[in-house]
Amino acid sequence: MGSGNWSTNVYDAAARYRAAAGTDAFAYSDRVTRSAPRGSWRAHQTLDPYGLTVRESRDSAEHPTSLAISVLFDVTGSMGGVPRVLQTKLPDLFGLLLRKGYAEHPQILFGAVGDATCDRVPLQLGQFESDNRMDEQLGNILLEGGGGGQMTESYELALYAMARHTALDCHERRGRRGYLFLIGDEMPYGKVKAREVRKVLGESIPRDIPVQDILAELRRRFHVYYILPAGASYAGNREVLGIWRQLLGQNVIELDDLDAVCETIALTVGLGEEAIDLAQGLADLRDIGSAAVDSVARALG
Repeated sequence: MGSGNWSTNVYDAAARYRAAAGTDAFAYSDRVTRSAPRGSWRAHQTLDPYGLTVRESRDSAEHPTSLAISVLFDVTGSMGGVPRVLQTKLPDLFGLLLRKGYAEHPQILFGAVGDATCDRVPLQLGQFESDNRMDEQLGNILLEGGGGGQMTESYELALYAMARHTALDCHERRGRRGYLFLIGDEMPYGKVKAREVRKVLGESIPRDIPVQDILAELRRRFHVYYILPAGASYAGNREVLGIWRQLLGQNVIELDDLDAVCETIALTVGLGEEAIDLAQGLADLRDIGSAAVDSVARALG
């Protein structure tokens, strides 16, 4: 995957078409949650992880130096608004990555996380894309809005899938890691459970895997970040932040404005690729008229 090029004109045309037709950007989710019995809810076929082989970020003549960027978000409870914000801010994300030169050939995968102990759709994973298919990918996500009512969700299951079911040319050919951003407000379970891997992905593993071990495996090919945004149920929670800081150290980002999430992701990539320093990144935000300058400065400073 990953062919084609992003076009803001195509994005705007699609938004105008939806507005004229009276349809939402998340039409699949709306259709399922409004008309189907909850017991029959399923991930869209383009994001269903059952039987997953591999999600690929590959080089091509069109994109000779691909860079894999994954954005996975919790869609339980108060986090259900995150993908809607991401969808409206896609032009800002790509504008910074491409026009400001943070990454020459970004390929972005979107995914969603729920709770495998109780949700019908605890994991959804798209493809790495370079063009406007990523807008379609976001629109196919089911916003289940479930969760188990405790302070844990199945983030570790998503980390497992990304560790063992992705292939990245940036890593395999050039020895450079991709980027993975996990946007949530709760803690992972302590281990990847073999029974949940079998149920959700349709594969067998010999035993449960401690979350620390699967994260170490994942970090061989991805820089991994956890973003906790304002407005979430557990925003600012010391226990949640403490667990993630034990796992990821300084790669835990507290964000006081959800609307700044795309700019935060873009600048984090720019910093990681050494395309900018923080001062230059904030200047770039001012240059495009972003209202997120102060929030991003606090988050990354």
